Amino acid sequence: MSIIIKTESEIEKMRIAGRLAAEVLEMIAPYVVPGVTTEQLDKICHDYIVDVQKAIPAPLNYHGFPKSICTSINHQVCHGIPSEKKLKSGDIVNIDITVIKDDYHGDTSKMFCVGEVSQHAKRLVNVTREAMFRGIEQIKPGATLGDIGHAIQKHAEANRYSVVREFCGHGIGKNFHEDPQVLHYGKAGTGEVLEAGMTLTVEPMLNLGKRHVKVLADGWTAVTKDRSLSAQWEHTILITADGYEILTLRQEEM
Repeated sequence: MSIIIKTESEIEKMRIAGRLAAEVLEMIAPYVVPGVTTEQLDKICHDYIVDVQKAIPAPLNYHGFPKSICTSINHQVCHGIPSEKKLKSGDIVNIDITVIKDDYHGDTSKMFCVGEVSQHAKRLVNVTREAMFRGIEQIKPGATLGDIGHAIQKHAEANRYSVVREFCGHGIGKNFHEDPQVLHYGKAGTGEVLEAGMTLTVEPMLNLGKRHVKVLADGWTAVTKDRSLSAQWEHTILITADGYEILTLRQEEM
């Protein structure tokens, strides 16, 4: 698969899908409280995507994934499967939403702090978000994928966090995952050169401890090997003639 440059009409569909994905995160926010199960959050999101947005939750049955959203709690890095587990005060949880509308995908995730969260958890969440935006700020025609990864890695390591290397961002459009792969570490000036019309995700995962992860027996849930906390944020980005446009921006970020 080579990199797909989107046409104007495809970009318009990407904008719509991106906006819908952002709206799911806005809708679910009030429900992310101590005592709720991630299974309940999954059902609320599923029903909203299907019944209200008239869209499709992309993760459901994707390579056999059993749920409509991913919920990754504390030391879970990504791809956590919603379950009967209740969230408790002090938890941090990533909710990852991908919506398909008119064949095109919008993909975004956000960290939620449940109840009263420790300072070190809060700091990890905030620095990971900053690192994502440091990466996004590198995006413009003529820049490279290495510029994105380098900016993220530099900010993470300056704050003494490690960058997960087993999972990365990706091109996105009619397919959930397209070329190129967007690494969250690397050397500035290396890798694929960015051009207008490309759409991709930037979604760094930072760990409080070492970067090493393992996938649990369920075949999906990735966790930190040292059980240290992990955080992730994600946006879908369009590369424009003079920079970038965040297609999954939420109201709170505008």
